[in-house]
Amino acid sequence: MTDKKKIFEEMLAHLLTDDAPSVYVNQISKKDIFKEYPFSMLNRLKGIPQSPKHHPEGNVWNHTMLVVDVAGQKKQNSRDPLAFMLAALLHDVGKAETTRNRNGRITAYNHEKAGALQAEDFLKEFLEDEALIQRVALLVRWHMQILFVIKSMQFADIRSMQKEIEIEEIALLGYCDRMGRLNSDRETEDENLELFLQKCHDFMTQNN
Repeated sequence: MTDKKKIFEEMLAHLLTDDAPSVYVNQISKKDIFKEYPFSMLNRLKGIPQSPKHHPEGNVWNHTMLVVDVAGQKKQNSRDPLAFMLAALLHDVGKAETTRNRNGRITAYNHEKAGALQAEDFLKEFLEDEALIQRVALLVRWHMQILFVIKSMQFADIRSMQKEIEIEEIALLGYCDRMGRLNSDRETEDENLELFLQKCHDFMTQNN
């Protein structure tokens, strides 16, 4: 087993068993091997800024570690904890490619689409289970829908989402994403979660 494969296997074990997997992931990220591909896809998130208004925790790496810890406490609610935790780790990997500073406003439009492709590339370095890889990629691809749907944004696409992945899984990942920031409010996000599920249910009922 290569050193990279060993680290990946250790990371999987911590993602699946720890309540706060970030402790291990932060520790291992300080090693030189984390600068090498494919771990470099995660390591570069340390240098990717985010909107201070929405992400006072700072860069994408800090946010990802918070999300991983929230997910670590929620993974028992997932139908597939392994795919769920890998998606939590990789959900914003696309921000390295899509983040822009637009007249002082930091954006990362379509990072979920870019991230789905990058999540596939990352996982193919270690896994041969194509079904698992695709499931993680789909979770990453659709994780922003909780925001798009509750805000009735033009990017909301319940029809396509529900054809590819369980809405409940996206709701769970989206909840962890929204709670994984320093200014999150549990009561508000609980309400957002229920609103998302209700809107999805209403749409599917009306369009069956």
